[in-house]
Amino acid sequence: MDRDTKCTCEDWFDYHHHHHHHQHHHHHHHHHHHQHHHHHHHHHHHHHHHHQCACVSLTGSAKAEEAKQHRLSVRPAETLLYCGLPHFTTMKNLHFKDFFWNSDLICTGGYDTIIQYLNDGKRTCKEVEDFMKARASIEEKYAKDLLGLSKKVCGHNEMNTLKRSLDVFKLQMEHVSLSHLQLAQSMREEAKKLEEFREKQKEVRKKLEQQMDALHKQRSTHFKKTMDSKKTYEQKCRDKEEADQNVNRNTNTNNTKHIEKLYSKAQQAKQNAEEADKLYYQNVTALGKVRDEWLREHVNACEMFEKQSVERINFLRNTVWTHLNQLSQQCVTSDELYEEVRKSLEQCHTQEDIEHFVNLRRTGDKPPAPVLYENFYNGQRSPTAPPSRLPPPIIRRGALPDPTHNSQDGIVYSTVQDAGYSVIHY
Repeated sequence: MDRDTKCTCEDWFDYHHHHHHHQHHHHHHHHHHHQHHHHHHHHHHHHHHHHQCACVSLTGSAKAEEAKQHRLSVRPAETLLYCGLPHFTTMKNLHFKDFFWNSDLICTGGYDTIIQYLNDGKRTCKEVEDFMKARASIEEKYAKDLLGLSKKVCGHNEMNTLKRSLDVFKLQMEHVSLSHLQLAQSMREEAKKLEEFREKQKEVRKKLEQQMDALHKQRSTHFKKTMDSKKTYEQKCRDKEEADQNVNRNTNTNNTKHIEKLYSKAQQAKQNAEEADKLYYQNVTALGKVRDEWLREHVNACEMFEKQSVERINFLRNTVWTHLNQLSQQCVTSDELYEEVRKSLEQCHTQEDIEHFVNLRRTGDKPPAPVLYENFYNGQRSPTAPPSRLPPPIIRRGALPDPTHNSQDGIVYSTVQDAGYSVIHY
């Protein structure tokens, strides 16, 4: 492609890509979610992301909105004409077998370009596979750290409903960690599938490449042989002409022996030229057959390589999609496990726990009596007076307080709380 169409081509792609993002992704979306057994309640959430990224490359909300409206209003055909590259309407019909020929018979440039593309694709597969394996290791490390954490003491001396909630809390953390371990496992399985896919393609390609390499070699050998025989043939023709001229030049000479010698030389040269001609012709014919076989096989190889590329792109797309579905599923799973903890916390009742503690550990519901002032002299018989027959006058001491009616607002002392103390620690 020459320079000035190159940029138009990229512009076209950018523009087209944005346009189609809106047009087609709904259909893709549904189709693939089902393909990967994804949960329904994720659909809307995925769609939202899709729409978001469609406009990401445009700056300014007004500009973005305008561009979006434009994209939505333009029909595909106009999009193509708009770029001035109407021939791209045949894009769905572009095939490897039609566009990787070379004018020079022994040049393998087109073939090499396809092989380079396949190698790049193989590298992408490996990179995605390694990426997923690395992500699995991160999940595994996270799972192990979380499992360790879930085994830590937390609320060991707590009691009743809060104690139960904290136990559920720890148990569910353990479950979350196990679900991350399971996620790591699933990711590794997906990476393994990708690796197997890559290996399978490698096997098929190897056979085909060996076959094509052999054909290229054969073609080069035959071509060289043909060109060499052509050179020989041309040289023999020149030799023959020279020999003929020598005969003609010497017709007037009386030396018969000399003429006969020149004549037999000319005959020999003629024979040599004819043999060279025959060989050259045979070689051209043989090369033609080799070329025909190579042409057939080249088309065949192109179709096979294209099929592999289509499969690879699809496989990678679906692999990444599945990977994301697994990640989203992990969020849902974690949320369901956390919900169990929330349910348990709903059953945690402050007053119940307070009463539980009181009932379990109560020490008595009567406060100690007040310590009274006792005058040494009062109520003691004087050493001179005779001993009294009456008990000491109790009335002076006043009545003992009744613990159930001992405060203005009727709160029982034994259950009173320090107002500055909160049961829930934030």
